[in-house]
Amino acid sequence: MRRIKFAIATWLVLLLSACGSSPQPLNINGGWFALLKNPDGSTAFTFQVTLTQGGGTAVNITNFTFEPSPPCFVATISETGTFSSTRNSNGLVTGTLLMTVSTTFPASQNVLTLQGTRNTGAVDFGSISGTWTLTGQSGCTGNGNFTMNLPQSDPP
Repeated sequence: MRRIKFAIATWLVLLLSACGSSPQPLNINGGWFALLKNPDGSTAFTFQVTLTQGGGTAVNITNFTFEPSPPCFVATISETGTFSSTRNSNGLVTGTLLMTVSTTFPASQNVLTLQGTRNTGAVDFGSISGTWTLTGQSGCTGNGNFTMNLPQSDPP
């Protein structure tokens, strides 16, 4: 009888530890590098940023830095973002990112908007890609495609 109780207790411990050991889905939290390209394939902007998603869709954006700082964003800038997660795929939280970077000049505001989705493919696993638009004063307009990478995330 003791052997049966011991076997059952061992089985329960193994079962509970297996349930608790599954990895958490990789969210969007971390330091990202973004490459924004013009329609002709040339580089428009690059930046680094730290994204942290709390509860809901709001994303806290910190450590935002253009590399180098473009003329349209020499004044104080502000950033806002949301990430609407839709599901988990291959251990990765997927969904849509909407991010806005804006600055106010004396006469007008320049606004950079990025809208993209989280990729789950083998080549671009974990990256976010989509389109960007820039609106504002003369010389501060454009559009194209972007890719954001989270260097420290590796495929499971």
